[in-house]
Amino acid sequence: MISTVATTPFEGQKPGTSGLRKKVRVFQQPNYAENFIQSVFDVAERPAGSTLVIGGDGRFHNRTVIQQAIRIAAANGYARVLVGKGGILSTPAASHVIRKYGASGGLILSASHNPGGPEEDFGIKYNIANGGPAPEAVTEAIYARTQTIDRWLMVEGDDIDLDRIGSSQVGDMVAQVIDPVADYADLMEELFDFPAIRATAANGAVTTAFDAMHAVTGPYAHEILERRLGFPAGTVRNGTPLEDFGGHHPDPNLVHAAELYDLMMSSAAPTIGAASDGDGDRNLIIGKSVFITPSDSLAMLAANAHLAPAYAGGLKGIARSMPTSTAADKVAEALGIPAWETPTGWKFFGTLLDAGKATICGEESAGTGSDHVREKDGLWAVLLWLNILAVTGKPVAKLAQEHWARFGRNYYARHDYEAIETANANALMAALEDALAGLPGRSFGPLTVSAADQFAYTDPVDGSESRNQGVRVMFACGSRIVFRLSGTGTEGATLRVYLERYEAPDGRLAEETPAMLADLIAAAEAIAGIAAHTGRTAPDVVT
Repeated sequence: MISTVATTPFEGQKPGTSGLRKKVRVFQQPNYAENFIQSVFDVAERPAGSTLVIGGDGRFHNRTVIQQAIRIAAANGYARVLVGKGGILSTPAASHVIRKYGASGGLILSASHNPGGPEEDFGIKYNIANGGPAPEAVTEAIYARTQTIDRWLMVEGDDIDLDRIGSSQVGDMVAQVIDPVADYADLMEELFDFPAIRATAANGAVTTAFDAMHAVTGPYAHEILERRLGFPAGTVRNGTPLEDFGGHHPDPNLVHAAELYDLMMSSAAPTIGAASDGDGDRNLIIGKSVFITPSDSLAMLAANAHLAPAYAGGLKGIARSMPTSTAADKVAEALGIPAWETPTGWKFFGTLLDAGKATICGEESAGTGSDHVREKDGLWAVLLWLNILAVTGKPVAKLAQEHWARFGRNYYARHDYEAIETANANALMAALEDALAGLPGRSFGPLTVSAADQFAYTDPVDGSESRNQGVRVMFACGSRIVFRLSGTGTEGATLRVYLERYEAPDGRLAEETPAMLADLIAAAEAIAGIAAHTGRTAPDVVT
């Protein structure tokens, strides 16, 4: 029986770049999650008899919302729901399941790299039929509906058993619990040279440590790295998904994956160390004694992708988000293929991938992926690195040195100032925008500003426009600073400051990054007045 539940709108249900994220206590309010899910179903395009995919990263409150989402989907006319066993589906795996089974879309319940637990974060994101995040036109329609919603629908009934693979009937809809790992693992085996990787694992030529951070990629990494590729048991660390990620922050950066970093800088380091985040779409790559920035990883993967079977025929293009360093652009130029610069948010890559204009994409926030799905994919990046190591027989440090000697080196860092009072963060950005016209020609230490703007983007496929995507300050020497407020937090605002200095192939390629960026750090403070606006004299996180 379908029940109609009267409701009233909640303020602030506007999806950000990665869906709606709030504290668990916000989502636990009566009708809060239900309003948002119903709003998605009210505006989502879907034919009769559609399939919906549901899964999440295993964080606290996932199971509760999944059961409600199943009942709401049944009341809204879906014919079938595919849900990962235990409520688990990594974000890239969910994208693949949507695409493989011809679903009209999917709900991914995750707050990505944000902490989990009763006092921490939760999120819901809607992906469309191509497997990618809903574009802005859809998220704006969802938001508009949340502001007027007056009812949500559900089929009354008991919870389904999320821990047993099989089918249940919910009203007129079939709810099918599937193996969350198998389809994704099969896809990876199609993309990469598993025999070559397996051989290096067997003879010890390549060793690895993978930190799943008690998040969603644990089951995937156990199956792929240890079972299918034969790396020894214990290769995967923190491999059991926990509702609070073991009390840790599942963000694969040098702060929150410090234990892995320390291992990789020690004499006991394996060939390559890697980590992934809460929902499995981000990655961290560290070679023995060398950290590879996400921007450099994108460029190096693109330059060597032809060594993997799926990319042996070459790339159609490389796309990067605007704050990501320009290292990938130099690879694209050498390969004679397009380089696309988009706003932050994986949804902006979707049209390029669908139109065949790009094959590999990446963001500086530890996200890389290809046209195999429509999300960034942490394990995909790790497997491509393992494929490259297996074929070349070279260590990560050697590959990096050869890359910089060919293309030059983009010294790069991101400084995050977290949980700033929103009004102060907005005032800082407003002051920056007001100052843009007067910046060209000014000098800050040895740096002279050549141009400054607020980044805007027109999609080359569908013509959609996105404005106010971040302030760029470019210098005559080729360096730049980008200032941007992040949309992935749940409290206050996060100011991200991106610093980039390019050294040509015959330049200084083996220096320490902080020293090479010191002039840019000083210029960023002088230009933006970060301390005056925020009271912060240093970033909370440096990556």
